[in-house]
Amino acid sequence: MAEENITRIMQEGKEFILIGTAHVSKDSAEQVKQVIEQENPDAVCIELDKQRYAAIMDGQKWKDMDIFNVIKEKKASLLLMNLAISSFQKRMAKQFGIEAGQEMIQGIASAKETGAQLVLADRNIQITFARIWGGVGFKGKMMLLAQVFSGIFTKETITEEDLEKMKSQDSIETILNEFSQSFPRLKTPLIDERDQYLAQKIKTAPGQKVVAVLGAAHVPGITKEIKKDHDLTALTKVPPKSKWPKIIGWSIPILIIALIAYTFFANPSAGWQQTISWLLWNGSFSALGVAIAFGHPLTILTAFIAAPITSLNPLIAAGWFAGIVQAFIKRPHVSDFEQLSEDVFTVKGFWRNKVTRVLLIVVLANLGSTLGTVVAGTDIVRLFFNNL
Repeated sequence: MAEENITRIMQEGKEFILIGTAHVSKDSAEQVKQVIEQENPDAVCIELDKQRYAAIMDGQKWKDMDIFNVIKEKKASLLLMNLAISSFQKRMAKQFGIEAGQEMIQGIASAKETGAQLVLADRNIQITFARIWGGVGFKGKMMLLAQVFSGIFTKETITEEDLEKMKSQDSIETILNEFSQSFPRLKTPLIDERDQYLAQKIKTAPGQKVVAVLGAAHVPGITKEIKKDHDLTALTKVPPKSKWPKIIGWSIPILIIALIAYTFFANPSAGWQQTISWLLWNGSFSALGVAIAFGHPLTILTAFIAAPITSLNPLIAAGWFAGIVQAFIKRPHVSDFEQLSEDVFTVKGFWRNKVTRVLLIVVLANLGSTLGTVVAGTDIVRLFFNNL
């Protein structure tokens, strides 16, 4: 058996066999099958968490899940990031005739065939993204979102050279590679912490012989970290949110309300002008955003009514209400997400896809409401100073 991409570690009477796979390689799946069959391990660890495992094992159920339930269950971020990775990998599959993630599927099948205990060794992907999100500032968040959407909508083809580079990268790291170069702090939650988590799960796997199916990028780190003990509770703790965005978010509406209230006291007529300005600018710009996204008439009306109210409450957003209404009227399913990699290549497909339609409505309604807040806020300040 070829030992290429295989790392063997003897520690405390246990043998650990790490298979450094390429998430985009046919050969990796074949090697996983060969190693597990010949080694006949007590346990097989794979680089998946429960959610990604469920998506692989019950793909049809995942396809049929509607987007409203996904949002209600707070799985939107997971679905969005999976979409970015899936869209990116689908283009590779189409271009090179490969099936991404086949080595993990093979690891699951081979564990079952040999009677080995399957261990889901990776950290929950939502926790990873939460720790990434909490580790970058506002600029970093905007760049991260841009990178994710770039990964979804880019039309660039992948060269053979790029494919070879990907064989030594984590599948998530591949999508965020450019971003991580600009923000080195991203490497800690994305790679280093997961190396520690994976190492601890592999080390504590049952039996005396353990095979671990891993992205090649993790093997060097795990080889080092498996010699140490790691606190999984600390590695799965979601960082607390900063108080400043909340303080700023509440300060603006409080200031707007205070200015209107004072103006009403000084000059009721000017106070009414401020109120009408707030309602019209906020509602109109938000409704315009939904109209640009070709939202349903009821969705446009929802944005118009919601924007002036939600602009005064940082806990809610006009786009959220408009998106829910649109999702109820034209409910998309995850199968629509799967078509994105094809639909986004054409303007017609982009506007036709139910998911991109909802996303456009949410984004443009919120952008419209923000623009309306700026315009109306400027007018309110002007009227305030005119009536001092």
